[in-house]
Amino acid sequence: MSFKQKNTLVMLVNFSLLLLYVSFRVWQMVQTDTFINENVFSMFGVVVVWAIIGTIVAVILSHLVPLIIKAAKIGKDKVEIDDLEDERDKLIDMRGTQVTYTAASLGSLIAMLTFVFGQPPLVMFCLLLFFGVLAQVIGDATRLMLYRGRL
Repeated sequence: MSFKQKNTLVMLVNFSLLLLYVSFRVWQMVQTDTFINENVFSMFGVVVVWAIIGTIVAVILSHLVPLIIKAAKIGKDKVEIDDLEDERDKLIDMRGTQVTYTAASLGSLIAMLTFVFGQPPLVMFCLLLFFGVLAQVIGDATRLMLYRGRL
């Protein structure tokens, strides 16, 4: 698996878990009538921290652990990292970004429609958060499928 594929897979898993957390937390708040500003904004803080720190740690570990194992097997101090990016990687990344932007735009449209239907701004904010994370998951899944040659 190439360097870019590992990054994409790690981000897909990380943001899928994040999407599950957001969905479960919003459902839990709605069920217990605690869907208020403080709870939603604290959830937003958790999502931002998890998205930044969790992704960084997961990407580093996904590359570091296999290198340590490979170095232990070979017995060398220096192991080369295959982090070359060719034209195919750039095209796949561009296509995945296009899909991500499209999904985020449609999600933003749906979130803005909540005002038309008379919903409070908190619902719109949660939908923007949900569709932002969902767009990232869809984009990473598209990239991974393009790497596998299934699209």
